[in-house]
Amino acid sequence: MKVIHTDKAPAAIGPYSQAIVFQNVLFTSGQIPVNPATGEIAGTTIEEQAEQVMKNLDAVLKEAGTGFENAVKTTCFLADMADFAAFNEVYAKYFVNKPARSCVAVKTLPKNVLCEVEVIAAIEA
Repeated sequence: MKVIHTDKAPAAIGPYSQAIVFQNVLFTSGQIPVNPATGEIAGTTIEEQAEQVMKNLDAVLKEAGTGFENAVKTTCFLADMADFAAFNEVYAKYFVNKPARSCVAVKTLPKNVLCEVEVIAAIEA
């Protein structure tokens, strides 16, 4: 196993890694809309927060040598299912290959953010 870490995404806020590579498969931890440069939550709307989540995921994917196009599964967490359509607008710009996905509403997310996304992606050998 290989631990993935980049300063271009927020540091883990607990006892976990940003991502792990195992046998050419990347497993990311959930990314929330924290701006890694400031440590602050980016935006107040679902669209703004989803964009920051995607930027953070992009940095982790790139650090591991892969990208959105190699995503095979995502898990998306929303604070409010009423944000589903607006979240999907942002999500669809990045995950154009339409990986398998689960999307659920949860009671509370870390730092009271509106969304969190984790990804499983292939790493081409």
